[in-house]
Amino acid sequence: MSDKTASPAVQRTVGFLRRFVKPRVERLAPTLRLLQSLIERLSPARRAPFAPDIPGDWTPSEGAPAATLFYLHGGAFLVGSPRVFRYASRRFAQAGFDVFTPAYRLAPEHVFPAALEDAVAAYKALAAARPGPIVVAGDSAGGGLAVSLMARLRDDGFRLPAAAALFSPWTDLAATGASARENEEKDAFFTRRAILSGARAALGKASARNPLASPIFADLSGLPPLIVHVGADEVLRDDSTRLVERARAAGVEAQIEIWPGVPHAWQLMSFLPEAEESRGKAIAFLKEKARRSV
Repeated sequence: MSDKTASPAVQRTVGFLRRFVKPRVERLAPTLRLLQSLIERLSPARRAPFAPDIPGDWTPSEGAPAATLFYLHGGAFLVGSPRVFRYASRRFAQAGFDVFTPAYRLAPEHVFPAALEDAVAAYKALAAARPGPIVVAGDSAGGGLAVSLMARLRDDGFRLPAAAALFSPWTDLAATGASARENEEKDAFFTRRAILSGARAALGKASARNPLASPIFADLSGLPPLIVHVGADEVLRDDSTRLVERARAAGVEAQIEIWPGVPHAWQLMSFLPEAEESRGKAIAFLKEKARRSV
């Protein structure tokens, strides 16, 4: 874990989230969906020009692209869309990636494995249409989905991405990690109960221990290099630490950095200095692996 202390901006943000957001987080999905609908009405669709039939959002690099980045957004499988997360895609495009954020179906209307099926179909179509290296990134539910995606691609014998960056990935929908209880008071957003409530909505009748729903239980052998960033105070901290332990045991190159004091998926909070620093490290990692894959 980093020996740095959290910035004042992080400390203020965490205080606000704990007081005003965390007590209401289990009831926020309907409100967030309304906001999402408004954003989508105001944001025209931007399909990938080389594959307009793939549902999703395309943000081209502002210079010569280092690789195509396949970005999987978070939102507990309940909220979120490519256009809502366009601001995050723009950050990666500014850093030299062509970014494609696929659309995937959301729960509770579409439960597991709908999101995974959509991600696999979009990745395969993108890879077939797009030459050059592909890398993957994902935050929260999108981070866990990225691991499940790569496991499915491996099992299908399909070309894997050159590397993946995972931000606070949700890899254990059964909430079996020790941090799910130890960090309930510290976490800025979630309790173990909130995690399990979201998991029930996302899973439908599927088991939380299904290895493609909770890739902490999956065979991770043969996956590409991983970089994982997570907060020390997150209830999902051990979703990352155990994932990296299992990946390394399976022979996968995997890096992890545990950040002090930061909230879940802080990389999306661009006003935090730790967000830029974390994204910068992930970008450098992805570029290096993309360059070596050519």
